Amino acid sequence: MLRRYVAKRLLVAIPSLLIASMIVFTLPRLIPGDVVQLMLEEKAYAKDIEELRAKLGLNRPIYVQYFEWLGHVTTGNLGESLWTRRPVLEELGRRLPVTLTLGVCAIAFAILIAVPVGVISAARQDTLKDYTARSAAVLGLSVPGFWLATLVIVLPAIWWGWRPATGFTEFSQSPLYYLTQFLLPGVILGVASSAAIMRLTRGMLLEVLRQDYVRTAWAKGLAERVIVLKHSLKNAVIPVVTVLGIQIAQIIGGTVIIEQIFGFPGMGRFLFDAIVQRDYPVIQGVNLIVVSVIVIVNLTVDALYATLDPRIRL
Repeated sequence: MLRRYVAKRLLVAIPSLLIASMIVFTLPRLIPGDVVQLMLEEKAYAKDIEELRAKLGLNRPIYVQYFEWLGHVTTGNLGESLWTRRPVLEELGRRLPVTLTLGVCAIAFAILIAVPVGVISAARQDTLKDYTARSAAVLGLSVPGFWLATLVIVLPAIWWGWRPATGFTEFSQSPLYYLTQFLLPGVILGVASSAAIMRLTRGMLLEVLRQDYVRTAWAKGLAERVIVLKHSLKNAVIPVVTVLGIQIAQIIGGTVIIEQIFGFPGMGRFLFDAIVQRDYPVIQGVNLIVVSVIVIVNLTVDALYATLDPRIRL
């Protein structure tokens, strides 16, 4: 039954990817500015511009370019950068691990902090712990990540003459430092998601704790720990798992600014530079990878949802 459910979700994902590929291909070309003129600068003659445009294949109708690009994508070829003439897939292969590591740190922080705090806040409703957790969640949702990252870098430098290390260290140079350099950016990136997940965990757990079967468990004299963690939490986290998929998409989008601030050579920074240079193949490749990751995450969330609640498979 579960395999059948997952297979149906996979079939639904195919049209989504096709529509996303059209958007990914079309939107970069709506950005003001001509990449050919940027490459040749303003002193170029019209003849030179037309020759370079023909060489890059940009003089053909857009639908012809799209179907040719889509055909290459199905074979694993995302094209070449218009500026460096290097394969986009090769460039992404060096930058994708950086973004994924940063995203995993942010998601891990969000889950490890949000779920326990949400459980404690629900179990101790209307107490000092609950009010403190709710206030912290509202603050976390209100503070933009880029502003918090800027404060973390600027204020310690002003007050104590210390600032977090910026730049990037390769894994081959120092495996331990490679991992630790993602901790602070990961925490900053995961603050907003942690606050949202915490509030949802608290709300859903409070709703489950009011169910009849939970009252029966209390009447039987079961320990609070057993009632909350064993009987209630599993049903309460089902909507949380669904929202987690949305939060992962937001975290991936938030890496663009965080990578710029901390100097990480990830996909977000690569995309920012490509937009400035109007490098269409790079913009298309990065966005297509991001869309694919989000689709895969949503499929995984659907599978987890069906595992936690078998009624969903029907």
